Amino acid sequence: MRHRKNKTTLDRKPAARNALLRALILSLVYQGHIVTTLAKAKAMKPVVERMITHGKTDTVTNRRYLMQRLQNDSGVKKIVTEIGPKYATRPGGYTRIVKLPQRVGDGSPQALIEFV
Repeated sequence: MRHRKNKTTLDRKPAARNALLRALILSLVYQGHIVTTLAKAKAMKPVVERMITHGKTDTVTNRRYLMQRLQNDSGVKKIVTEIGPKYATRPGGYTRIVKLPQRVGDGSPQALIEFV
């Protein structure tokens, strides 16, 4: 039974899912927006929001939290020095998902996820 299991698995095992989300989040941090499938964008959004919230205040604890999740020093530095202070007064909702036309090859729904 699937009772109270709210996590989107993306048809992957936990290690592969975490690696995929980590790569997507780093791409979003570096580029500011990415095009991916709608399911991946929806799975990624709460994780990114939480990371930006932690990046708003530059403390050792928050840097360790981000480093544990991202495992990339330059990505953590960018979140803490550039992206976090940019949204310091905003209470939440740092990203938006814009639906795009379906992909031609397999017809999967596409989405653009970007910082607001």
